[in-house]
Parts: sequence; C-alpha cells; structure tokens
Amino acid sequence: MENLIKVAKGIKKADLVIKNARIINVFNNTISQKDVAIYNGIIAGIADNYKGVEEIDLNGKYLSPAFIDGHVHIESSMCLPKEFAKAVVPEGTVAVIADPHEISNVFGLHGISFMREACKNLPLQVYMMLPSCVPATQFETSGFDLASYDLSFLIDSPEILGIAEMMNYPGVIECNKEVMSKLRLGKHHHKKIDGHAPNLTGKDLCAYIASGVMSDHECTTVQEAEEKLGLGMYIMIREGSAAKDLQALIPILKENGSDRCILVTDDRHPTDLKGHINDMVSRCVKEGVNPITAIKAASFNTACYFGLNNLGAIAPGYRANLLVFDNLDDFKPEIVFKDGQIVAKDGKLTVDIEHNETPTLRGSVNVKWIEHEDFKIPAKSDTVRAIEIIPDSLLTKSTKAKIKVINGFAEADVENDILKITVLERHRATGNIGKGFVKGFGLKSGAIASTVAHDSHNMIIIGTNDADMETAAIELVKSQGGKVVVNNGEVLAKLPLPIAGLMSDKSFEEILEEYNNLRKQVHKIGCKLEDPFMTIAFLSLSVIPELKITDKGVFDANCCKFIDIFKN
Repeated sequence: MENLIKVAKGIKKADLVIKNARIINVFNNTISQKDVAIYNGIIAGIADNYKGVEEIDLNGKYLSPAFIDGHVHIESSMCLPKEFAKAVVPEGTVAVIADPHEISNVFGLHGISFMREACKNLPLQVYMMLPSCVPATQFETSGFDLASYDLSFLIDSPEILGIAEMMNYPGVIECNKEVMSKLRLGKHHHKKIDGHAPNLTGKDLCAYIASGVMSDHECTTVQEAEEKLGLGMYIMIREGSAAKDLQALIPILKENGSDRCILVTDDRHPTDLKGHINDMVSRCVKEGVNPITAIKAASFNTACYFGLNNLGAIAPGYRANLLVFDNLDDFKPEIVFKDGQIVAKDGKLTVDIEHNETPTLRGSVNVKWIEHEDFKIPAKSDTVRAIEIIPDSLLTKSTKAKIKVINGFAEADVENDILKITVLERHRATGNIGKGFVKGFGLKSGAIASTVAHDSHNMIIIGTNDADMETAAIELVKSQGGKVVVNNGEVLAKLPLPIAGLMSDKSFEEILEEYNNLRKQVHKIGCKLEDPFMTIAFLSLSVIPELKITDKGVFDANCCKFIDIFKN
C-alpha cells in the first residue's frame, strides 16, 4: 500500500503509465484527458505528467473500464472456459458472473467444482453464483438434485457472489421450504440473490422481491422492466442467441433508472461470442443511448450490484481492467488490459493460457436401450395441442394443429410444419420419454437432436419421421453427447460434446467451424430459423410459458401441469 501511495503522489515511478488518454468517468459522466498511473495491477492515480517504467501514449484515444458480463452460462457456448476466454477477452469482456447451472444439472457439486478448476489461470476473471434450481422444477429428471445443504459447502468461497437465478418463483411466493432455505442461505452470508421471473407482476412480484431477490433478466417489455425497476430491482438486459431483449429494452437506458440496468448475454452459442458485451454497447449507442450510460451498463452498474467495489471504473484503488477505443461508435477494443497487463490487442489474445489444466469427468449419456417403438405416439384423434415457437424468444405458444394418423399412430404433417418432438431422459436410464408436436421449425425431411436441453439437459429430438429421430438419438449416445443433423438415415453433421453432454474439448475455432456446418446442414433440410439448435435447447425449459416438453411429457407452464396433447 505504501508504494501505491507513493506512485499516486508521483514520487515513485509507476509500473505502467497510460498517457494522454481520454478517460471515461463513470462517476460524473464526463470525459477528460489525463495520464493513468498503474502499480501492481491497481490504478494509483489519474493526473498529468506521471512517470512509469513503461509508458503507452494513447494520443487522445478513449480509455474505458473493461466490460463485465453480469449473467452468463459458459457451458452454453459449448466451449471450455479457456476457449470461452479466448473468444470474449479480445472483445473487451474481462470479467463474468457465471452461473454453472447447466453442468450442475448433469453432475451436481462435481460439476461446479469442475467449472471452478477450469476457470483458474485465465485472462478472464470468473465469479460464480450458486445454482438455485437443480432441477429447475420437479417436472423433469436431472442428473442431480442440489439442496441448500449442498450449496452451503461453497457459499463462503470468495469467488462465489451469491445464489443464482431463482427460477422457481412460484416456490418463493408459496414459501416452499427448500426454496426458503436457499434464500436464507444467501441472505445469511450477505450474498446476492439473482432472479428469474418472466411476466411476474403486482403483489406476487412484491412478494418475490421481499424474499431478497434483487435482479431479473427475463424482462421482454419496457412496461415489465419499469415495474421491476420501480420496486428496486436491477434489470439485466439480455441479448443471447435465442432470447434477444436488447432492442425492446433500449428505451429504459434513456430514462431515469438506467443506473440499475446491466448488460448480460445469458446463453450464447459460439457464433455469437465474437462480438460480446461490446456489440451490445455499440447497438445501444446507435439507438441513441448516451455512450457513457451504455458503458456503465456494461461495467460499473454490474460491479455495483454485485459489490465488486474495485471493478468497473477508472479511479485510484480500482483494478486496472481497461479498454482502449479509437471511437465511441463501434466499441471494438484496440487494447485490452487486465490488472494492468495487456491481454489482447487488435482483436487477438496476447497471452498464453495453454497451461490451464482441465479436470476429467465421467461419461454423462446414460439411457435405456433405444427402440424404434419408443418414438411412436398412439393417436387418439387427428388434432393435437402443439408447441409453437416464437422466433428470438424463449416464450412459446400453445396451438391447435392437425396431424396425420397412419396405422393408428400420430405422425408429423411436414407440409403444414407440424413435426414430432421427443425428450429422452439421459442421466439415470429411467426410460422416460416425453412426446409431442412442435410448429415453427420448417424441416422438410430428417431430424435434429441435442443433449443441450435446458435445464436438465436430457436428449431432445425434433424430426419428420421416427427412423431419422432414432438414428439421431443413437448417434448422440455414441458420441456421449452433442448435436446432430440426420437425413434419410445419414448423419449430415455432428458436433460431439463429450464433457457433460454440454461442452467440447476442441478449440473455439474448431467448435465454431463444426457448429456452422450444423446450421448449414439443418438449413438444407428446410429449417428457416437462424439458430435452430439454440431454439430447440429451450423447448424443454418448463419454467418459461407457454407449452414446453420434458422427459415426463408436454407441460403447460401457465397451469403448472402436464397435458394430454389430444385434449384441446
């Protein structure tokens, strides 16, 4: 501390001085041109004429606090944390608050431990929230159940910031015993509790907030966001690969209350990692948001909410996590600093992280023997309640649809885009298979399948015929997880995900290439969705209205019960 003070006073040379920087001040919303002196990774002072062992002259370029992703599931990128870091750090994201919810549903505490170890020694600071809903509901089969007792072993770890998104908002409102225990765990240890409450309003919303939940990332309208802001919540504005809420919520960044808005990605596939939080900031500015307001939503506001008191700003005593911009339009960082060290330059990582060791995990695809008959649905009529997707949304509709009946069995009606959908339990070999129909994928032939299916990550399959659906399922068993496209019995494309059925052990570049081929092949068999595999992954998320499907059947999230698809 003494040396830091001496550097701040100018009587000792700094390790690094960034000279002639146009500094973004998140405290008074101004820009001023000064030098920034850095010692031992900490900003010592901001003034003119500092001297350093090393000096970098920005010649009037902008210096911003580095970005923080306030809510992300790293597993959704299908990359190991080191490959995730390779993708996002050059884009300016130097810290994330990760929720290892996905791998926890497969491996429980072992999954969290795996992610903690895999996140060490990275040029990315990874904080974590403890998954609150494993499983998300009792209406699906997960690999593990995590009770408050289990979470208590980790809650005091310094990198653990609190309890992750409390999706079971009905359990909060109804004072479910186990839910209350998890909330008390967070509050007793003075940790944050994140929320997840789509469309919750009025007194029920008040009850939810009164429990200690202080954030929400499920707002899809300005009206919903304004009600939650007015009741004291932080609003996490999400722009994921499937759920894209930024455009709808940009107006709240132009109004009072923007200091309680945070930019997050939640779930992104590899195609959307190049252009991370920085792309969200750029879009905000293009839509008329003040650049400093947008930067604060990507940095300072996030740090304030999570109590990260030395992050998110350029000021004495703060960690030197910094970005250099040529302009305040496109927000492509020329240089990325983490703790005063250059970790990326001109869009490329400049540090070696190959020494990062990844723990090992057992295989996770454990299914009962798959038979062709498993995909058959005895027909009670030629009309069903089908799941209708809403593009760029996690919400779905319940729609009345005609299906074909052949030899007493319900079959897809490809001409009218009514396809068969199944979910096979893949953790405990129970043999559970949920069966239904879905509208909106547009497949003209073949089938697609994935072991990424929120939140319990069972095997989900959509197809035009049973034979290709069976082939797709068997292929995923062989690869111990992944994503696959099948047509006429032929595997057109496959991305193996042997780590928990969620992540690849390959490089980001290899994953991106294989994933792009998956999308190319699924489009060839008729799908019109931009990212069909992200969409399919959320069709089993039973906490999001309206209709979803789990390994136990088709579920009406509005009524909180399973339905007979033949009863309308």
